[in-house]
Amino acid sequence: MIEFSHVSKVFPDGTKAVGDFSLVLPSHDTTVLVGSSGCGKTTLLRMINRMVEPSSGSISIDDEDIADRPPVALRRSIGYVMQNSGLMPHFTVIDNIATVPVLGGVPKKEARERARELMDTVGLDRTMADRYPSQLSGGQQQRVGVARGLAADPNILLMDEPFGAVDPIVRAELQQELLRLQRELGKTTVFVTHDIDEAFLLGDQVVILEKGADVAQVGTPSEILENPASDFVASFVGADKGKRALRLRETVHGTVVVDAEGRTQGALVEEPAS
Repeated sequence: MIEFSHVSKVFPDGTKAVGDFSLVLPSHDTTVLVGSSGCGKTTLLRMINRMVEPSSGSISIDDEDIADRPPVALRRSIGYVMQNSGLMPHFTVIDNIATVPVLGGVPKKEARERARELMDTVGLDRTMADRYPSQLSGGQQQRVGVARGLAADPNILLMDEPFGAVDPIVRAELQQELLRLQRELGKTTVFVTHDIDEAFLLGDQVVILEKGADVAQVGTPSEILENPASDFVASFVGADKGKRALRLRETVHGTVVVDAEGRTQGALVEEPAS
C-alpha cells in the first residue's frame, strides 16, 4: 500500500505542481493518475521513488515513510517504466533488462538468465537479446522497458505514460499485454496517462486530477462513469457525448446500442438461462 498524506510540491521557480494531495493506493491493484498536461500527475509518480522530493507532507509504503529510506536503494526496489522506454543505447536488450539486478549485486550471469525469462514474460523473442535499442521497433523497445522495470521483481511498478509514443495499434497491444501481466503478477502499479480511455481500460482505481493535482474524483471506472462528481469530470470523461452517450435502438433484428452520433456500438444479447 502506498499512502500520500498532505503532500505538496513547489519547484524552485515558484511553480506549484501539487497542492495538498492525500490518497491511498491499494496493494496489488493498478491506480491510474489521469489529467491534462501540467496537472501534476507525473510529479506525484516521481515522488514515490524520490526522484522528486515533496515540499511538505509524507509518502509511505506499507506504513514506512519513504523519507527514512536511502533514495538509491528505494529506486532500485521499485520498477520504473517511462515514455520512449529510456533504454541505454549502447547496451544490448539483455543488458538493458539486467541493469538493475547487476547494480544490486546479482551476478551478471544470473541477471542475464533472469532477463531472458522476462523477455518471455513480456512477449519478446529471445533472439532479440543481443540487439541494440536502435534495432528495435517502438513497441519492442517499450516491452524491453517493461521487462527492465520488472527485473528486480519489485512489489511496486511505476509507469509514466509508457505507451504514449507508439502508434494506436501497438498501443492497444501493449495495453492488453499489461493487463495480462497484472493478472499474472499482481503488482502494485501506478500508471500515468492523459488518455481517459486508457485510464478506464487499465485502472482498478482511477484518479482524475485538475491543476495542482487537485483530486476531481477517485473511483472505479464504473463508479466515475455512472456518477461523475462534477461537471468537470463529466466533461473530461465524455459521459454525455460521443461513444459514451449510449442509447438503445430497436431494429428488425433486435435491440442495438448506438452512440451520440447514431453509430451502432453493439447489440443486446440475452443471457442464457442458468
